[in-house]
Amino acid sequence: MLRVATYNVRGLKDDRRALARVIRALRPDVLCLQEVPRLPVRRHGRPVFSRAVPVSLTALARAAGLSVAAGGRLNGTAVLISPAVRLLRGEGRRLRWFTGLERRAVAVAVVEKGRDRYAVCSAHLDLLAGARLSHAAEIVPILEGAAREFGAAPVLAGDLNEPPGAPVWRLLGARYADCFAAAPDAGGSRTADGAAEGGGCGEGGSTFPARDPRVRIDAIFAGPGLTVLSCGGADVTPGDLTAASDHRPVVAEIASGRHMGRR
Repeated sequence: MLRVATYNVRGLKDDRRALARVIRALRPDVLCLQEVPRLPVRRHGRPVFSRAVPVSLTALARAAGLSVAAGGRLNGTAVLISPAVRLLRGEGRRLRWFTGLERRAVAVAVVEKGRDRYAVCSAHLDLLAGARLSHAAEIVPILEGAAREFGAAPVLAGDLNEPPGAPVWRLLGARYADCFAAAPDAGGSRTADGAAEGGGCGEGGSTFPARDPRVRIDAIFAGPGLTVLSCGGADVTPGDLTAASDHRPVVAEIASGRHMGRR
């Protein structure tokens, strides 16, 4: 079983101690990040350095007990991994640039856990609908090419910048399983009668904005041959979730179908 999470961290502009606590609570084997700063955090035009607070991708990874497997220098996406998985390949790939829009890239890490291999891609799609759909179509062969090369199952995670039912979701849903739709678990703490008390995702798996999530724009998709065991949010205090970023994270547990009988 692989535990995959995705999180838009808003350039590490918020409470980075809270962010590290949220990531540790996710307990990911693989963590896909978006809006990762390519350089150390700056304040008043100068780089910030601190032993106590994570101020770069590498420092954040270290604070969460993870390491950087892919990306981080190409336009804001990265994949981090835990010591529980073995990295086979990590790379960043630029996507087609649309004049006047932000440059986009994906980070892809091929990892091995036990006898199973997974190609995991972190993506952050554009605010413009046409660019979103074009980039989604471009990402699929990048991810599936890496998966074929290593005999791995594809997993795509990230900030889609549009709600379920929109064109990108339909494109990806035709090839992969939307993990939350397959095995929803909103996460977070519960009262004695089962009502949501805080943390996790909002209603219907909503992830944005973090303070009062109303729309699900962050997602994890599992490729053919994978079984989704659960998908939801982080079981942490609402205070940390709202302090850490303007998005809420999503975490899914997925397993290779051939090993389901061995659980």
